[in-house]
Amino acid sequence: MDFTRDILPLKNILFRTALRITMNREESEDIVQDTLLKLWERRTEMSKINNLEAFAISAVRNLALDRLALHQNKVISLNEDLHDTEDNHPSAYDNIINNERTNRIHNLINQLPEKQRTAIQLRDIEGKSYKEIADIMGISESDVKINIYRGRDFLKKNCKNL
Repeated sequence: MDFTRDILPLKNILFRTALRITMNREESEDIVQDTLLKLWERRTEMSKINNLEAFAISAVRNLALDRLALHQNKVISLNEDLHDTEDNHPSAYDNIINNERTNRIHNLINQLPEKQRTAIQLRDIEGKSYKEIADIMGISESDVKINIYRGRDFLKKNCKNL
């Protein structure tokens, strides 16, 4: 196991996972840094682990949940950059509409319970399988499917006006 080759490339996935849980950019950066440090300290034991990515995501998820509990579930909305539009020169009006739509979607995602938010993040954004998500979250595959279904259902019902 080469830490630079096997673990460091996961830092963006770890950051997004922590960010979805804490909803705080600085706290998420600290969580990822602490997780990478813990993984570095245990690097000699890593060869025994079958799925390093699932292990690392589980570690960052657990640390993020611990920190979240310490901060009494303080919620701060995400502040992410907007995705580029197909139009190379969108009008100011289009930018305002897209910005507002993105903010509404982020607010809806932030309203989801942590398990639903994490399951949707791992499935729809990270592209993980149900089994991988179950391993990361420490729940059954059927619970993963239920959480994803309920989260998506909530988002569908509340996105109709967007």
